[in-house]
Amino acid sequence: MFLDPYHSQKDGLILISADQGSQFARQVAGDFNPIHNPDNKRFCVPGDLLFSLVLAKYGLSQRMSVRFSGMVGADTPLVFPEIDEGVIDIKDTSGKAYLHVEHSGETSHDPALIESLARNYVAFSGQNFPYIIVPLLEKHQVMFNPRRPLVIYESMAFELDGIDLNEPTLELANTSLEVNGKRGDALFEFVIKSDGRVAGKGTKKLIVSGLQPYDAELMQVVIDDFNMVKAANQPS
Repeated sequence: MFLDPYHSQKDGLILISADQGSQFARQVAGDFNPIHNPDNKRFCVPGDLLFSLVLAKYGLSQRMSVRFSGMVGADTPLVFPEIDEGVIDIKDTSGKAYLHVEHSGETSHDPALIESLARNYVAFSGQNFPYIIVPLLEKHQVMFNPRRPLVIYESMAFELDGIDLNEPTLELANTSLEVNGKRGDALFEFVIKSDGRVAGKGTKKLIVSGLQPYDAELMQVVIDDFNMVKAANQPS
């Protein structure tokens, strides 16, 4: 399974180290958010990795929604329930919940389809910064604190016409931002295509904290730093 390098299992629990989470973010998602750096004191496991693990275990359903209720730290032992009745809560061994999943409709357990959708969703998701969110922030003339950037993946959902998909791809359809003081709720709407036709649609919601007036020069510094880290992590 393509997710094997990015997690481990022990006594029926799923564990993700800081290095594994960081490698997934950089190598699979193209996500260089500092919060996924292994030496970051606030390190958290990429939400897209958790979602991919959910797909691998429970399958791809026509209708799926995912809501994050907490950030998963390095080496947190996670319980993926064996019983699946359409509502799944991923918790640690103390009962703290991190991920709430609901799914319904037809479900496919085809490994090739699941890997294809997971990789394409994660690649799409990895384009959040700077390609999607920066123009949105500029439009609303707000930005996160460049010294303490905090952009949190809150939720996502999608609905498919069916699960007979061939190499599904995702395309951005629309973006919006609701600003409330120093917090912004960013919503990305996307379509899922198969063989060139629209086969489904979905949304992804991010929370942008610590908003301040937009400064093009400061934002460019953040983008330049991002591009430098990205270039340093490209395969040679």
